[in-house]
Amino acid sequence: MKERITITVEQDILSDVDKQIDREYIKNRSHAIEVLLKKALGKRCPKKAVILCGGKGTRLRPITNEIPKPLIPVHGKALIEHLLDLFKKYDVKEVFLSVGYKKEKIMEYFGNGDKFGVKISYIDESEDSPLGTAGPLKKARHLLTETFIVTNGDELKDINLEEMFDVHKNNKAKITIALTTVPDPTSYGVAELSGSRILRFIEKPPKDKAPSNLINSGLYIVEPEAIDVIPDGFAMLEKDVFPIVAYNGGLFGYPFSGQWFDTGSIERWEKALNEWKGIKKE
Repeated sequence: MKERITITVEQDILSDVDKQIDREYIKNRSHAIEVLLKKALGKRCPKKAVILCGGKGTRLRPITNEIPKPLIPVHGKALIEHLLDLFKKYDVKEVFLSVGYKKEKIMEYFGNGDKFGVKISYIDESEDSPLGTAGPLKKARHLLTETFIVTNGDELKDINLEEMFDVHKNNKAKITIALTTVPDPTSYGVAELSGSRILRFIEKPPKDKAPSNLINSGLYIVEPEAIDVIPDGFAMLEKDVFPIVAYNGGLFGYPFSGQWFDTGSIERWEKALNEWKGIKKE
Protein backbone atom coordinates (compact mmCIF):
# COMPACT_ATOMS: atom_id res chain seq x y z
CA MET A 1 0.00 0.00 0.00
CA LYS A 2 1.30 3.44 -0.91
CA GLU A 3 0.81 6.68 0.98
CA ARG A 4 0.88 10.23 -0.36
CA ILE A 5 3.33 12.59 1.36
CA THR A 6 4.51 16.19 0.95
CA ILE A 7 8.22 17.01 1.19
CA THR A 8 10.33 20.14 0.91
CA VAL A 9 13.82 19.93 -0.65
CA GLU A 10 16.45 22.24 -2.11
CA GLN A 11 15.92 23.21 -5.76
CA ASP A 12 19.27 21.77 -6.87
CA ILE A 13 18.41 18.41 -5.27
CA LEU A 14 15.06 18.40 -7.02
CA SER A 15 16.83 19.13 -10.29
CA ASP A 16 19.04 16.07 -9.74
CA VAL A 17 15.95 14.00 -8.96
CA ASP A 18 14.36 15.06 -12.25
CA LYS A 19 17.44 13.86 -14.15
CA GLN A 20 16.54 10.32 -13.09
CA ILE A 21 13.31 10.40 -15.11
CA ASP A 22 13.73 8.39 -18.32
CA ARG A 23 10.01 7.94 -19.22
CA GLU A 24 10.63 4.22 -19.62
CA TYR A 25 11.26 2.75 -16.18
CA ILE A 26 11.15 5.96 -14.12
CA LYS A 27 8.01 7.75 -15.25
CA ASN A 28 7.81 10.87 -13.06
CA ARG A 29 9.25 12.80 -10.13
CA SER A 30 7.34 10.82 -7.51
CA HIS A 31 8.61 7.53 -8.94
CA ALA A 32 12.17 8.90 -9.11
CA ILE A 33 12.09 9.80 -5.40
CA GLU A 34 10.73 6.37 -4.52
CA VAL A 35 13.48 4.63 -6.55
CA LEU A 36 16.20 6.74 -4.90
CA LEU A 37 14.81 6.00 -1.44
CA LYS A 38 14.71 2.26 -2.15
CA LYS A 39 18.33 2.40 -3.26
CA ALA A 40 19.39 4.37 -0.17
CA LEU A 41 17.51 2.00 2.16
CA GLY A 42 18.69 -1.17 0.42
CA LYS A 43 15.20 -2.24 -0.68
CA ARG A 44 15.62 -2.32 -4.45
CA CYS A 45 15.72 -6.06 -4.82
CA PRO A 46 15.70 -9.36 -2.90
CA LYS A 47 18.87 -9.78 -0.85
CA LYS A 48 19.47 -13.44 -1.63
CA ALA A 49 20.00 -15.32 -4.90
CA VAL A 50 20.55 -18.94 -5.89
CA ILE A 51 22.63 -19.83 -8.94
CA LEU A 52 21.96 -23.33 -10.27
CA CYS A 53 25.31 -24.66 -11.45
CA GLY A 54 25.36 -28.35 -10.60
CA GLY A 55 24.98 -29.74 -14.13
CA LYS A 56 27.59 -31.64 -16.13
CA GLY A 57 27.42 -29.42 -19.22
CA THR A 58 27.34 -32.39 -21.58
CA ARG A 59 26.66 -30.21 -24.65
CA LEU A 60 29.92 -28.36 -23.96
CA ARG A 61 32.14 -31.44 -24.04
CA PRO A 62 35.07 -31.90 -24.35
CA ILE A 63 35.61 -28.54 -22.57
CA THR A 64 33.55 -29.61 -19.55
CA ASN A 65 35.50 -32.85 -19.22
CA GLU A 66 38.09 -30.66 -17.50
CA ILE A 67 36.36 -27.38 -16.64
CA PRO A 68 32.97 -27.19 -14.87
CA LYS A 69 30.52 -25.08 -16.83
CA PRO A 70 30.37 -22.19 -14.30
CA LEU A 71 34.11 -21.62 -14.79
CA ILE A 72 34.09 -21.49 -18.60
CA PRO A 73 35.55 -18.10 -19.55
CA VAL A 74 33.61 -15.30 -21.21
CA HIS A 75 35.64 -12.14 -21.85
CA GLY A 76 38.25 -13.08 -19.27
CA LYS A 77 35.80 -13.93 -16.48
CA ALA A 78 34.26 -17.20 -15.36
CA LEU A 79 30.73 -17.51 -16.73
CA ILE A 80 28.89 -16.95 -13.47
CA GLU A 81 31.07 -13.99 -12.50
CA HIS A 82 28.87 -12.06 -14.94
CA LEU A 83 25.82 -13.10 -12.91
CA LEU A 84 27.56 -11.89 -9.77
CA ASP A 85 28.13 -8.56 -11.54
CA LEU A 86 24.39 -8.35 -12.19
CA PHE A 87 23.55 -9.12 -8.58
CA LYS A 88 26.05 -6.62 -7.19
CA LYS A 89 24.58 -3.91 -9.42
CA TYR A 90 21.26 -4.34 -7.60
CA ASP A 91 22.72 -4.81 -4.11
CA VAL A 92 22.07 -8.54 -3.78
CA LYS A 93 24.24 -9.39 -0.78
CA GLU A 94 24.14 -13.18 -0.44
CA VAL A 95 24.50 -15.81 -3.18
CA PHE A 96 24.09 -19.57 -2.90
CA LEU A 97 25.79 -21.71 -5.54
CA SER A 98 24.12 -25.08 -6.02
CA VAL A 99 27.03 -27.32 -7.00
CA GLY A 100 27.46 -30.93 -8.02
CA TYR A 101 29.69 -31.78 -10.99
CA LYS A 102 33.34 -30.87 -10.27
CA LYS A 103 32.13 -28.87 -7.29
CA GLU A 104 35.57 -28.79 -5.66
CA LYS A 105 36.91 -26.64 -8.51
CA ILE A 106 33.96 -24.24 -8.27
CA MET A 107 34.28 -23.93 -4.50
CA GLU A 108 38.02 -23.38 -4.71
CA TYR A 109 37.56 -20.64 -7.32
CA PHE A 110 34.78 -18.68 -5.61
CA GLY A 111 35.51 -19.45 -1.97
CA ASN A 112 33.39 -17.40 0.42
CA GLY A 113 32.91 -14.66 -2.18
CA ASP A 114 35.09 -12.02 -0.52
CA LYS A 115 37.13 -11.31 -3.65
CA PHE A 116 33.92 -10.98 -5.69
CA GLY A 117 32.17 -8.55 -3.36
CA VAL A 118 29.36 -10.87 -2.23
CA LYS A 119 28.85 -13.53 0.42
CA ILE A 120 28.88 -16.98 -1.21
CA SER A 121 27.62 -20.20 0.36
CA TYR A 122 27.02 -23.59 -1.23
CA ILE A 123 24.11 -25.98 -1.66
CA ASP A 124 25.86 -29.31 -2.04
CA GLU A 125 24.36 -31.75 -4.55
CA SER A 126 25.70 -35.23 -4.99
CA GLU A 127 27.53 -35.52 -8.31
CA ASP A 128 25.90 -38.91 -8.83
CA SER A 129 22.40 -37.83 -7.68
CA PRO A 130 21.69 -34.33 -8.99
CA LEU A 131 18.70 -32.44 -7.62
CA GLY A 132 17.51 -30.70 -10.81
CA THR A 133 16.43 -27.06 -10.93
CA ALA A 134 14.02 -27.26 -7.96
CA GLY A 135 15.57 -29.82 -5.60
CA PRO A 136 18.34 -27.47 -4.39
CA LEU A 137 15.72 -24.93 -3.27
CA LYS A 138 13.97 -27.61 -1.21
CA LYS A 139 17.29 -28.56 0.37
CA ALA A 140 17.99 -24.92 1.28
CA ARG A 141 14.43 -24.13 2.45
CA HIS A 142 15.64 -23.16 5.94
CA LEU A 143 17.90 -20.50 4.39
CA LEU A 144 15.36 -19.09 1.94
CA THR A 145 12.89 -17.46 4.30
CA GLU A 146 12.25 -14.25 2.32
CA THR A 147 11.73 -13.32 -1.33
CA PHE A 148 14.74 -14.51 -3.35
CA ILE A 149 16.12 -14.79 -6.89
CA VAL A 150 16.92 -18.01 -8.75
CA THR A 151 18.91 -18.16 -11.97
CA ASN A 152 20.36 -20.82 -14.21
CA GLY A 153 24.14 -20.71 -14.23
CA ASP A 154 24.67 -21.22 -17.97
CA GLU A 155 23.08 -18.00 -19.28
CA LEU A 156 24.30 -14.43 -19.54
CA LYS A 157 21.62 -11.85 -18.86
CA ASP A 158 21.28 -8.14 -18.17
CA ILE A 159 17.91 -7.59 -16.48
CA ASN A 160 16.55 -4.63 -14.53
CA LEU A 161 16.04 -6.57 -11.30
CA GLU A 162 14.65 -3.53 -9.52
CA GLU A 163 11.86 -3.12 -12.05
CA MET A 164 11.22 -6.87 -12.10
CA PHE A 165 10.90 -6.86 -8.29
CA ASP A 166 8.38 -4.00 -8.48
CA VAL A 167 6.32 -5.97 -11.01
CA HIS A 168 6.52 -9.07 -8.82
CA LYS A 169 5.26 -7.21 -5.74
CA ASN A 170 2.53 -5.31 -7.61
CA ASN A 171 1.18 -8.58 -9.02
CA LYS A 172 1.38 -10.28 -5.60
CA ALA A 173 3.07 -13.10 -7.48
CA LYS A 174 4.40 -16.31 -6.00
CA ILE A 175 6.90 -16.64 -8.85
CA THR A 176 7.80 -14.12 -11.55
CA ILE A 177 9.73 -15.36 -14.59
CA ALA A 178 11.91 -13.04 -16.66
CA LEU A 179 10.84 -13.56 -20.28
CA THR A 180 13.02 -12.76 -23.26
CA THR A 181 12.03 -12.53 -26.93
CA VAL A 182 13.63 -14.78 -29.53
CA PRO A 183 13.05 -14.81 -33.31
CA ASP A 184 12.53 -18.58 -33.38
CA PRO A 185 11.03 -20.06 -30.19
CA THR A 186 10.86 -23.65 -31.45
CA SER A 187 13.82 -24.79 -29.31
CA TYR A 188 12.45 -23.40 -26.04
CA GLY A 189 9.53 -23.39 -23.64
CA VAL A 190 7.17 -20.65 -24.87
CA ALA A 191 4.95 -18.66 -22.52
CA GLU A 192 1.20 -18.48 -23.02
CA LEU A 193 0.00 -15.34 -21.24
CA SER A 194 -3.18 -13.66 -20.12
CA GLY A 195 -2.01 -10.11 -19.51
CA SER A 196 1.11 -10.63 -17.40
CA ARG A 197 -0.16 -13.87 -15.83
CA ILE A 198 1.46 -17.00 -17.26
CA LEU A 199 -1.09 -19.70 -18.01
CA ARG A 200 1.40 -22.33 -19.11
CA PHE A 201 4.57 -23.02 -21.08
CA ILE A 202 4.38 -24.90 -24.37
CA GLU A 203 7.58 -26.86 -24.91
CA LYS A 204 9.27 -26.50 -28.33
CA PRO A 205 6.13 -25.71 -30.37
CA PRO A 206 6.11 -25.51 -34.18
CA LYS A 207 6.73 -21.90 -35.18
CA ASP A 208 3.20 -21.40 -36.52
CA LYS A 209 1.69 -22.79 -33.30
CA ALA A 210 3.76 -20.81 -30.78
CA PRO A 211 1.48 -18.58 -28.64
CA SER A 212 4.24 -15.93 -28.39
CA ASN A 213 7.95 -15.37 -28.96
CA LEU A 214 8.50 -15.00 -25.22
CA ILE A 215 10.58 -17.71 -23.61
CA ASN A 216 11.78 -18.53 -20.13
CA SER A 217 15.13 -16.73 -19.68
CA GLY A 218 16.07 -18.83 -16.66
CA LEU A 219 15.79 -16.13 -13.98
CA TYR A 220 13.00 -16.01 -11.40
CA ILE A 221 11.88 -14.05 -8.34
CA VAL A 222 10.36 -16.50 -5.88
CA GLU A 223 8.38 -16.32 -2.66
CA PRO A 224 9.58 -18.89 -0.10
CA GLU A 225 6.16 -20.56 0.19
CA ALA A 226 6.49 -21.66 -3.45
CA ILE A 227 9.25 -24.02 -2.28
CA ASP A 228 6.68 -26.00 -0.30
CA VAL A 229 5.21 -27.59 -3.44
CA ILE A 230 8.60 -29.08 -4.43
CA PRO A 231 8.82 -32.85 -3.89
CA ASP A 232 11.83 -34.37 -2.15
CA GLY A 233 14.84 -35.42 -4.20
CA PHE A 234 15.26 -34.63 -7.89
CA ALA A 235 12.69 -32.07 -9.05
CA MET A 236 12.35 -29.52 -11.84
CA LEU A 237 10.88 -26.04 -11.54
CA GLU A 238 9.61 -26.29 -15.09
CA LYS A 239 7.65 -29.53 -14.56
CA ASP A 240 7.05 -29.86 -10.83
CA VAL A 241 6.51 -26.27 -9.70
CA PHE A 242 5.49 -23.82 -12.42
CA PRO A 243 2.34 -25.74 -13.50
CA ILE A 244 1.07 -25.87 -9.88
CA VAL A 245 1.79 -22.19 -9.23
CA ALA A 246 0.21 -21.25 -12.59
CA TYR A 247 -2.92 -23.31 -11.81
CA ASN A 248 -3.28 -21.36 -8.56
CA GLY A 249 -2.88 -18.02 -10.37
CA GLY A 250 0.49 -17.08 -8.86
CA LEU A 251 2.82 -17.34 -11.89
CA PHE A 252 3.62 -14.10 -13.72
CA GLY A 253 5.94 -12.96 -16.49
CA TYR A 254 8.28 -10.00 -16.75
CA PRO A 255 9.27 -9.40 -20.41
CA PHE A 256 12.61 -7.62 -20.70
CA SER A 257 14.63 -6.33 -23.62
CA GLY A 258 18.15 -6.53 -22.18
CA GLN A 259 20.90 -8.85 -23.34
CA TRP A 260 20.39 -12.60 -22.98
CA PHE A 261 22.61 -15.43 -24.18
CA ASP A 262 22.23 -19.16 -23.60
CA THR A 263 25.75 -20.62 -23.40
CA GLY A 264 24.68 -24.25 -23.08
CA SER A 265 26.29 -25.46 -26.31
CA ILE A 266 29.55 -24.75 -28.15
CA GLU A 267 27.73 -22.75 -30.84
CA ARG A 268 25.79 -20.64 -28.34
CA TRP A 269 28.87 -20.04 -26.19
CA GLU A 270 30.71 -18.82 -29.29
CA LYS A 271 27.83 -16.45 -30.08
CA ALA A 272 28.00 -15.08 -26.53
CA LEU A 273 31.75 -14.56 -26.85
CA ASN A 274 31.17 -12.47 -29.97
CA GLU A 275 28.13 -10.45 -28.82
CA TRP A 276 27.92 -10.21 -25.02
CA LYS A 277 28.62 -6.63 -23.89
CA GLY A 278 28.83 -7.23 -20.15
CA ILE A 279 26.60 -5.80 -17.41
CA LYS A 280 25.74 -2.15 -18.00
CA LYS A 281 26.84 0.19 -15.25
CA GLU A 282 24.31 2.46 -13.59
